[in-house]
Amino acid sequence: MGKALIHQPAKTAMQSGRGKSKKWVVEFPRSHKVAPEPLMGWQSSADTARQVKLSFQTKQAAIEYCEARNIDYRLAEPKSRRPRPRAYADNFASDRVFSWTH
Repeated sequence: MGKALIHQPAKTAMQSGRGKSKKWVVEFPRSHKVAPEPLMGWQSSADTARQVKLSFQTKQAAIEYCEARNIDYRLAEPKSRRPRPRAYADNFASDRVFSWTH
């Protein structure tokens, strides 16, 4: 089995807040080849570990879980976000850099 990945998941397109992105997730890599199933053509694999995603409240808890079970892991630190404050009135400013599209 390859190295497990410990990371914080990104928010989905349907989320506006930070939602579940504060949790840490342990995911396992594929260990078997994926092949199309002969009858329906869907992808299938004999690998069930790929379907397992474990959630933890902290990064340290995820690391301790992997170390206690002798699972090799790779830690992916989250990228820092810097929100840019914007006002609705900026859409109508006379000194806009790009032209109004509609």
